[in-house]
Amino acid sequence: MFRPDYLFRLDYLSCVLTVVSTVLIGRKYWVGLVIAGINSAIVCVIGFKTSQLGFIPANVFCMVLYGLNLRSWRRDEPHPKKPVETRVA
Repeated sequence: MFRPDYLFRLDYLSCVLTVVSTVLIGRKYWVGLVIAGINSAIVCVIGFKTSQLGFIPANVFCMVLYGLNLRSWRRDEPHPKKPVETRVA
C-alpha cells in the first residue's frame, strides 16, 4: 500500500545525500560520486512510488555518468609508491 511517511523520509534522505555528495565531490573525493549514485537510485524509487516516471530515466542516465566518471577518476588517481627497503650492513 502507498505509505506517504515512507516516501517523506526518503525525500529527506535524498536531500542529505545530495548535500553530502556535492561537498565531497567539491573537495575532490571520489566517494562523493558513489553517494550521488546511491542518491539517484533513491530518487528512482521515489519517482516510481509517486508515479513520476520521468525521474527514472534521468537518474539512470546520471548513474551511468557517475560510473564513467568514477572509473576515469580512479584510473587517473596516482598510486602510492611502495617504500624501498634499505638494508644497513
